Amino acid sequence: MQMRKTNDGDEISALGYGAMRLPLKTGRVDKKRAKEQIYYAIDNGVNFIDTAYLYGSSETFLGEILQDGYREKVKLCTKMPVMHIKKYEDMEKYLDIQLKNLQTEYVDYYLLHGISKSGFDNLKELGALEFLEDAKKEGKIKHIGFSFHDNGNVFKEVADAYNWDMCLIQYNYLDEHNQAGTEGLKYAASKGIDVFIMEPLKGGILGGKVPEEVTSIWNKSKVKRSPADWALRWVLDHPEVVCVLSGINDEEYIKENISVTNEALPNTLTEDEFMLYNEVKEVYENLMKIDCTGCGYCMPCPMGVDIPRCFNFYNHKFMFKQGLESSILYLGQLGGIMSGGDSHHAGLCTNCGKCIVACPQKLNIPILLNDVNKELGGKYKMKIAKTFLPVLMKLMP
Repeated sequence: MQMRKTNDGDEISALGYGAMRLPLKTGRVDKKRAKEQIYYAIDNGVNFIDTAYLYGSSETFLGEILQDGYREKVKLCTKMPVMHIKKYEDMEKYLDIQLKNLQTEYVDYYLLHGISKSGFDNLKELGALEFLEDAKKEGKIKHIGFSFHDNGNVFKEVADAYNWDMCLIQYNYLDEHNQAGTEGLKYAASKGIDVFIMEPLKGGILGGKVPEEVTSIWNKSKVKRSPADWALRWVLDHPEVVCVLSGINDEEYIKENISVTNEALPNTLTEDEFMLYNEVKEVYENLMKIDCTGCGYCMPCPMGVDIPRCFNFYNHKFMFKQGLESSILYLGQLGGIMSGGDSHHAGLCTNCGKCIVACPQKLNIPILLNDVNKELGGKYKMKIAKTFLPVLMKLMP
């Protein structure tokens, strides 16, 4: 495994394991499969695992499996659930809960989770920076950092506010100028802040099945690579990047990610390859309607709307030009037709606005859900789908 050094000399695997999207079985973490996947990654050199209190049962699951010497093989990173912090004592309470969940005496990296300007200002007033200092002195945490979701100016403001050990930013070839972006990446590195990357595949959009136009562009290259390979390689090409977190929950993808990371060294992409990236970026910018990464921070919706899946079906329709298939699957899976009446479609939205506050991408989710409902749903389409779904399914390619 390719290792990259932090500013204090730690050797971190260039590929980190993001434990937010663990494999599921009947709606719960498939513990057997997830354990095998994580052990395989660790046994093949991955030594950084990222989780958070807000990632469902992820912390507790990791605490269960990081036994028999595996805890000592990894740097463990988790995050303060800042949305639950109302007073200083809450920080102490949640860190102790997290240490108990993880069955460890300390975490190697502890981050303020999903920082924006208003959230950071509030945390400073509550004494968060002093709390982190105290927790570090007590040995409960080894390194202090923040994960970030706001604009570039705010990123610099946060980076200047404290002597951070590391930061975690969203970065991929579609987000070069979004949020912290390339400017923030270089700014953090210039200040001696170790930079870790999340969403290198933008929630999976840049890997797996991609639009035909994108495949045609990648096929121009003399060196044949998968879409995920291209996406990871772009991020790893930046020498400022210490570690790329990949939310891998499929065995083949784990093997591919490890293989790519082992050979994708900094500053190895060619000018011709960067030209291909620019062409692909233009295709995605023209096709993709909603800039959603599927992170799930907007969930749960009080009305039961599955917001990430609604947006996924909507994007799928335009990216792959499969209007009929996308509508059928949307109506069937989220309209309750294939799920025993359990509905999660966009038409359930009541514009309460909770999701807008939670969204790291700052999307106006209610308005976008209305677009989804008009394009894929609506009472008329729902009624037709319930009546003719068996026939429509046969029309799908």
